[in-house]
Order: sequence, then structure tokens, then C-alpha cells
Amino acid sequence: MLRAEWVKISSVRSTAWVLLLMFVASVGVSVAASAVTAAQWGSASPQDRARVVADPLSVIFSAFGVGELIVSVLGVLVITSEYSSGTIRASFLAVPRRTPLLVAKAAVFALVTLVAGEVTAFASFFAGSALLDKHAPVALGDPEVLRVVTGSGLFLAAMSLFALGVGALIRHTAGAIAAVVGFLLVLAPLAGSLPGTAGRDIAAFLPANAGQQIVFAHPSPDHVLTPWQGLGVCALWGVALIAVASVLLRRRDV
Repeated sequence: MLRAEWVKISSVRSTAWVLLLMFVASVGVSVAASAVTAAQWGSASPQDRARVVADPLSVIFSAFGVGELIVSVLGVLVITSEYSSGTIRASFLAVPRRTPLLVAKAAVFALVTLVAGEVTAFASFFAGSALLDKHAPVALGDPEVLRVVTGSGLFLAAMSLFALGVGALIRHTAGAIAAVVGFLLVLAPLAGSLPGTAGRDIAAFLPANAGQQIVFAHPSPDHVLTPWQGLGVCALWGVALIAVASVLLRRRDV
């Protein structure tokens, strides 16, 4: 099943193009942010300079959310496109046990996005750090740097599982994409705006907010989750959704 899912994913050209888009967009924004910061260094305030020197990764990975959004949309398309085209029926005829098929699809796609995410993260880091080297040098051996860079790829893989789980539950492309984007861009800000600490605590456990903790080199003491706890919560969202989808898959008609 793993081999079959790999052949299926790798044979779809749009998958490679979307992953390439993620790479170009993420690295491009990282280069742009780092280049602008370096170019405006002379006119920057002492406070801004000190902030960048203390945490250059905040500039280099300032727009890694672009990759997060792209890979989430791809996660939806990987599963919903099979329903819309009808190819999912052939898959279930070949493999009547539906749960292992869904798990295999999720595992292969997560591995693909992990590799693409790590390549993107390391490329962003090396390109951004080269541009900032004169003013705010940073190396992989510095404290927390390797965790942030490798964690960025892991975060993208976790979000791909979450999005695939949503797609497997909803099974319709437009609805699933709307649900994922709603989680990322609407629900999190709304939860964070709730009064008191309740809003902060709820928002902290939403998938994207939790997973993004791994990208912070110096998390605030106010953060509810540590970086690795946040990544774990994000991954659990994906695992839970796929588990629920597998149960419904056995009960639903295709």
C-alpha cells in the first residue's frame, strides 16, 4: 500500500508543482525579508537592531506561514481530488480494508511534505543568514537554531496531516479548504480575542498556533506550550482527525 500511494502521489504533477511553489514562496519571502532588513540597517532604530541581533530567525522565518498555508491546501487536495475524480473507488476495490489505505496515504504524504519542508527550511535559513551575516550573524550551532530549522519542516508535515484529515472527513474540496483556512486565519484570532486567559489557552491548543511554537527561538514566558509540546499538539490534531475519518470511512458509502 505504501508503494502504491507513493506512485499515486508522485505521478500527479500538480503535487510537485505545489511543493515547488511552497519552496519558492517560502524561500523568496525569507530572502526578501532578510534583504530588506540588511538594506535598512543603517536607518533602523537601536531597539530594532537589538531585536534582530538577539533573534535573527524571527526575520528569516517571519513568513513561513506562507508555506504552512500552501501545504495545508495541498493536504486537502491529495484526498478530495480522489473523491471528485472517482479514483477512490478503484483504490477501495483494490484494497477493501479502508483504514490501512487511509493511513498509508497519510504516512506517504506526511513523509513527502517533511522532506520538502526540511529542504525549504534549510534553504531559507542559509539564504537568510547569508544576507544578515554582516549585521546579525547566526549559525546552526547556535542555541535553539537547529531546533527551529528542523522543527519548521516537522511543523509543515504535521499541518499536512491535519489538512489531509480535514479533507478525509469533509470529502469535498471547496468545503475542506474553507474549513482549513477558517482554522488558520479565522478561528485562531477569534479564540485569542476572548476575554481573560480562556481565549489565550484555547488559541494555544489550535493546530497552527500550537505547531508554530517550534519556530520561536526564544518563546515568551507567557506561551502556554513549550516548542516541542506545541508541535506534539499539532501532530495530535492530525492523528485524531485521521482516526475519526478512518472510522467514518468504514461506515460511509464512497
